[in-house]
Amino acid sequence: MGETVRGRPTMKDVASAAGVALKTVSRVVNGEPGVTPATAARVRAAIARLGYRRNESARVLRRGRTATVGLVIEDVADPFYSTLNRAVEEVARRHGSLVLTGSSAEDPGRERELVLAFCARRVDGLIIVPAGEDHAYLQPELDAGIAVVFADRPPGPGLVLDTVLCDNVGGARLGTEHLLRGGHRRIAFVGDHPSIFTAREREHGYRTALADAGVPVDERLIAMGSLHPARVRADLLRMLALPDPPTALLTGNGRLTVIALRVLAAETPSTTAPRPALVGFDDFELADLIRPGVTVIAQDSAGLGRVAAELLFRRLSGVTGPPELIRLPTRLIPRGSGELPPP
Repeated sequence: MGETVRGRPTMKDVASAAGVALKTVSRVVNGEPGVTPATAARVRAAIARLGYRRNESARVLRRGRTATVGLVIEDVADPFYSTLNRAVEEVARRHGSLVLTGSSAEDPGRERELVLAFCARRVDGLIIVPAGEDHAYLQPELDAGIAVVFADRPPGPGLVLDTVLCDNVGGARLGTEHLLRGGHRRIAFVGDHPSIFTAREREHGYRTALADAGVPVDERLIAMGSLHPARVRADLLRMLALPDPPTALLTGNGRLTVIALRVLAAETPSTTAPRPALVGFDDFELADLIRPGVTVIAQDSAGLGRVAAELLFRRLSGVTGPPELIRLPTRLIPRGSGELPPP
């Protein structure tokens, strides 16, 4: 009964329970010499009885670090970002650090709020998938020496920082060229909101591929906007109702691909309209089980997180040099939907 401790047990409580000096407990906890085996065993037994846990925060703070990094992503529920998150965690674990993660929901204000909250908790570094393009709020933190890596999208104008991207332009070109080789000339593009860097890059890749092939761009076949299903459905039905509808479709991300599949399966402007060929940017679960399987441009989201985290920890280890810009390649996975011929 004499060993009952209210609240979280402290090192002083362990010393009292084991009948030893506080310094002796410290030596046992930190693996230092100078304690006999019998005394060390008594201290460890007291630690087990009381449920004592070393204060890691205090320990790392004495070294000038918190052993935490902050990660800001768009949506932790999105498979692309959950995979990226997991990859960052795996790298951080190897470096003895924890990851604090927050979702911005594509809200620049929420992004800023999360970043500053992480900085207030003295994270050692940050990996940011930006929602906005104004990052002036970061300057005081950069001046204070925090390490920052941008992932998936670059920082806004005025900041040149370590950045890891996927080859969005090249990936969209790859998908469009694949459809062109299949004989398609009426190729539509449905993308995310044009304020988003990756959406603009993918639209640019689509336009470039058409221009290189000598195929005129029909602005009626380009629809950029929100990810709301009603918007996507309206744009697709408008395109399919044209006198000369698209025979193929390139979608700008995984969510758009899924929405497009649902629309194409449920809605047709006429009984004679054939379903267009489809290539989606981003792979997604079950894409190979749909019939026909969905042809995609696959990004390496795990690689994106891993490379960004490795770059961050190199900076934290003292590696200097100019900011790095790394672009990871994409690859085409043909499964059937992108190989449908034009009518």
